[in-house]
Amino acid sequence: MKLGLINSAWAQAGRETAWGIQKTKELGFDSIDLFVDPLEIDVRERRLIQRECERVGLPIVSLCCVATGLIDFNPSVQRFHLDRVTKYLDLAYEYSAKNVLLVLGEYIWNREVIPPEEQWGFAVENCERLGEYAAELGVQIALELEPFPLSLINNVETMVRFIDDVNHEAVRANIDVSHLCLAGVPAEELRKLKGKAIHVHLSDCDGRVHGDLPPGRGVVPFEPYLREIAALGIDGAVSIELEYSPEPDKIEEWVAEAYRESRRLMQATGLTGGDRPTR
Repeated sequence: MKLGLINSAWAQAGRETAWGIQKTKELGFDSIDLFVDPLEIDVRERRLIQRECERVGLPIVSLCCVATGLIDFNPSVQRFHLDRVTKYLDLAYEYSAKNVLLVLGEYIWNREVIPPEEQWGFAVENCERLGEYAAELGVQIALELEPFPLSLINNVETMVRFIDDVNHEAVRANIDVSHLCLAGVPAEELRKLKGKAIHVHLSDCDGRVHGDLPPGRGVVPFEPYLREIAALGIDGAVSIELEYSPEPDKIEEWVAEAYRESRRLMQATGLTGGDRPTR
């Protein structure tokens, strides 16, 4: 699998887009994921991203999209977010990216007032529509598992059930290793995602609070998870997700550290280089 970086690491530290793309390549990454909203950037920024990625030879694998309104009980809000996600899919097609990473969000009002099965149904129906459109473009949707109690998809069981309910080849799973740790999901649970997972996020945490730290700075037991991911045979990328560095002025060192440790872990578990491990 390729080793990529989500460019939000640079943006949150105040670095310019072109600088971040160039530095991602210089540090040795194979690919890049974009945290960019097509409704927020103008045509100049849109072209700058494509031009710089092509110039340095850095393929765009995934676009990150948070669309919590897909499960809102107001039809007008759902329609807006359907349209918004289609814009992400259009941009993914324009950039020759493989997928749009989609975060569905959480049940509202403590799963009270509105029956949770209705919100689940909203999400399934809307993802069916988005899956159809994604397939027309030759793009996929990678659903993110969020480790919070009220998240719609917060463990492997709900991920599998959701993908089965949508029942579309274009709607698959993202595997976020630190989220699995925070949710208390054993590594062997990933075997249930055979044929259903297409993308991976990698970061560390303290085991209690969502953190997105460089691997090695927290408590995540990476190797069991990564060996299970390697056995899934995913033809995609492992993308490092780093958020809100405590020392923005040292973001280059922060990312370089994450790259070195992630590359080491991937080599040790057969995710890159050498033979794929057996269970």
